[in-house]
Amino acid sequence: MGDLLERLRVRGWRMTAQRRVVAEVLSGDHVHLTAEEVLARASARLPEISRATVYNTLGELVALGEVAEVTTAGRAKRYDPNADRPHHHLVCSACGTIRDVHPTGDPLTALPPSERHGYTLAEAAITYRGLCPTCTARA
Repeated sequence: MGDLLERLRVRGWRMTAQRRVVAEVLSGDHVHLTAEEVLARASARLPEISRATVYNTLGELVALGEVAEVTTAGRAKRYDPNADRPHHHLVCSACGTIRDVHPTGDPLTALPPSERHGYTLAEAAITYRGLCPTCTARA
């Protein structure tokens, strides 16, 4: 089973068939699906699952902190099941593909004190943008 399912079991999250299918669809590395993509994949596995159930389950997973919402300019919100592991994102400016990345170094120390404007830093969310290999080949 995927890491997300295991984390949910440890938390004692009530695992209905519908919730399980949504969690299974989200499990894996570099998974950044829209709610509609989650619905389509969940429906393929469990045809009776409703749109409301998928959306409610995604909302619950985000509220639990087990799934992160990822937004990129002009595109639908996506859901990242790797919320338990610190990482940043690499986004294709053309097709919107998102990959998890783990750069070296601490982004909190990369911001010089003169640019912090008195803030006490707690976290950093970095999004790298460029063209994926497929879109680069098409260009």
